[in-house]
Amino acid sequence: MELEMKYSIPDKATADAIWDDDYLAEIGDMSTRKKTVMKAVYFDTPDRLLSGNNVAFRVRSEDGYMLATLKWGARVSDGFHSREEVNVPVAGDNCFIASPKEIFKESEDGLKLLELIGDRSLVNLLETRFLRSRMRISYGSSIMEMAIDTGSIVTDNGELPIMELELELFAGDPADMKALGKRLAERFNLTPGNESKLRRGLDLLDGKSIDEALETI
Repeated sequence: MELEMKYSIPDKATADAIWDDDYLAEIGDMSTRKKTVMKAVYFDTPDRLLSGNNVAFRVRSEDGYMLATLKWGARVSDGFHSREEVNVPVAGDNCFIASPKEIFKESEDGLKLLELIGDRSLVNLLETRFLRSRMRISYGSSIMEMAIDTGSIVTDNGELPIMELELELFAGDPADMKALGKRLAERFNLTPGNESKLRRGLDLLDGKSIDEALETI
């Protein structure tokens, strides 16, 4: 299960201040500090069967490595996100164009996905392109990754900015992650983010104006 805290960052200056924060440097593993360019494509059936069933299918590249991800059962409250997740390595840029449905057939949940899709095709629904600044952190009795994402959600109806902070729990107690998130939110005036990148892109595709889609962050 994936457990994360998400926060909206008000501007680039705040994002830079978080990245350069002395306290985070103290609790962070500086050897893991890095910046990575990421591109992700989200797939669904033309009638959006997956998103209608709280399922997300994504192919993402980072540092030349490509990974297909299946997420489902998302639950969100005050910036805290929990969901089930399966990851499978893939190869070739063609996976960005026509990602095969059979990618996850080796997993029980992947077989359920195939049954759900049936004979329907998958289409490239929207994309995200962003820079991720990341670092592993120890806080309380837990280990987590802090990531600052800056970039864009790209859809046929326009683009939305990405400016957010994520804390993902690797090991330990979710209470530690929530406590650190609260501390950072208060220090840097961050807003809990209850909408995923995919959800915000779908809102824009569904006819919401860019201003309306921004309000769902």
